[in-house]
Amino acid sequence: MKQIDEGEIIGRVLAGDREAFADLVDAYKGPVFRLAFRMTGSARDADDLSQEIFLRAFQSLARFRPGERFFPWLYTVGLNVIRNHLRKGRAVPEDGSVKGVPETADPREDPADAAAGRERSRRIQGYLLRLPPAVREILILRFYEGMSFEDIAGLTGESLSGAKMKAYRGLEKIRVMMSEDGFLDDESRG
Repeated sequence: MKQIDEGEIIGRVLAGDREAFADLVDAYKGPVFRLAFRMTGSARDADDLSQEIFLRAFQSLARFRPGERFFPWLYTVGLNVIRNHLRKGRAVPEDGSVKGVPETADPREDPADAAAGRERSRRIQGYLLRLPPAVREILILRFYEGMSFEDIAGLTGESLSGAKMKAYRGLEKIRVMMSEDGFLDDESRG
């Protein structure tokens, strides 16, 4: 991701230069899409939600507090949009199946290893989708986005100990699901 001066761009947008918001979209469209995809398991939903997240962020930009970091604020907007989407009954499939998994193959990688990696990613995404959304978002923010538990607590409104406990319980549930599916046995052999 290229370095941008968020404060300067936000100032331009608030001063009437609406096109400047495209710089923020360009800088953060990847992370926003990945968050939406991991929360819904659907590339189509993630596309729609990404657009809605940026629209809401644009409409709410006047409430952004100068001096704060834009990315955590944008993630909060995103989590709220995704939560609303999931609450409206547009929940993930009961079986945790994943639709339209984006391919991120490295051409230098052995095709067999790449296929195994995609299968592992698909399975883990399916396990995530079977978790409650509040637990899923904490695991995604921690392990896919690399956020600290302090940042996660700030974004989600959880206490620090609550965020850690949900992460622990979510990981334990995934471990149980993997064991039930024989995935842990497969991993230890491979």
